[in-house]
Amino acid sequence: MLTAEERSAVTAPFGRTWPGTAPGRALRADPDAMAGQYARAFLARNPHARLGLVSAPRGADALTSCGWEGPVNYGNDTAMFSAVVRDWEERFGARVVGLGFSTLHLSVAAPPNGLDEALTVAAEHFAFCPDTIWQGARPTLAAHAEHLIDLNCWEFWWD
Repeated sequence: MLTAEERSAVTAPFGRTWPGTAPGRALRADPDAMAGQYARAFLARNPHARLGLVSAPRGADALTSCGWEGPVNYGNDTAMFSAVVRDWEERFGARVVGLGFSTLHLSVAAPPNGLDEALTVAAEHFAFCPDTIWQGARPTLAAHAEHLIDLNCWEFWWD
């Protein structure tokens, strides 16, 4: 288990202080076209993925409509996760491209393009899915933020 000092190092420069949400960005690409591009790349990496259709006004709402329980080990109110994804749809042109048992795959048409903005987005990712940082390949907010710059897909996994 990490000490308080080690935990603060993981979430530096914010520590235990919530920085708020990152500002919205101007779209660099059409969100639906970006979703199609990412879906093709996703299927190339995951050839056994299956298509699922959900009746919902938008992708974020599909998470709740289909009864997805992906983050159940972290939080069991899927509507809260849908609300965050809906907000990302508005601010970053995010689109739900794939769901798994405990995974969520989003395309992003307006990713952060600088480290300061990416750090704030990384803090949002940490609040949304701490396993992205705690158990991911980039175990600090700073490392995750560097990875997010100009990245057109966000992938989450809950243990």
